[in-house]
Amino acid sequence: MAGVDHILTLSCPDKPGIVHAVTGLLAKHNLNILDLQQFSDPTSQKFFMRVHFGYTESTASLDADMASLKASLAAADEDFDVRPAAKKPRVLIMVSKIGHCLNDLLFRTKNKQLGIEIPIIVSNHPDYRALAESYGIEFHHLPVTKDTKLEQEKQILDLIRANSIDLVVLARYMQVLSPGLCEAMSGKIINIHHSFLPSFKGAKPYHQAYDRGVKIIGATAHIVTADLDEGPIIEQRIARVDHSMSPKELVEEGSNVESQVLAAAVKWWSEKRVFQNGHKTVVFN
Repeated sequence: MAGVDHILTLSCPDKPGIVHAVTGLLAKHNLNILDLQQFSDPTSQKFFMRVHFGYTESTASLDADMASLKASLAAADEDFDVRPAAKKPRVLIMVSKIGHCLNDLLFRTKNKQLGIEIPIIVSNHPDYRALAESYGIEFHHLPVTKDTKLEQEKQILDLIRANSIDLVVLARYMQVLSPGLCEAMSGKIINIHHSFLPSFKGAKPYHQAYDRGVKIIGATAHIVTADLDEGPIIEQRIARVDHSMSPKELVEEGSNVESQVLAAAVKWWSEKRVFQNGHKTVVFN
């Protein structure tokens, strides 16, 4: 078929007739629905929808009807979006000294398992400069101390703006972001936490898990907020462990889960499958 496929995402106050309004608009323009997912939350009384439709070279002819639809649904600007399905978000990855998640994201992106672009990697340590350069990606070593955090984060924000960054991924970046940076990129920062939140928050969660004799460990990908490790959860996965495993073995097993969880969260975000719903998320995966 001529043209390309697009994705429409929306969230708005729930009311009758939303699906009819959206599908009717697409039918009016002779567009085919390739996939549709929806969720009505009785608690927040919000409606969430993702529609994959085709085929058209441009959605300009839909603009007037889309604007009317958005107004009728009382959807905010950030809660109503139409874009080509093939559009790749630009991602800035931040990392410290533990590199398995970074390496996994780079490999998946190069092999087209992730539909993203990674123009920049930022680190508070120089360790992964050679890795970044091997992928042809700019590497920015931005050291940080308690006294220089705001100055360093200003440099990060400058890089975000200069490179039209859509998403920041904390791939084991072991620094707490300031409320200012969290606000500036609200809903657009994903972190991987090396435990099954909300348990074992903070430092050395695998050692905490070892001390408690847990039988499963896990990892949590979540949207970053100013409240440490309290942001809306996107994805969690677990691995079975037992009494014979040392803290080092738990870390090794957990590293595999962390990479899988973070990659899934980035993939779903890049495909417009993740919606914030208060302190939770709706994920159409």
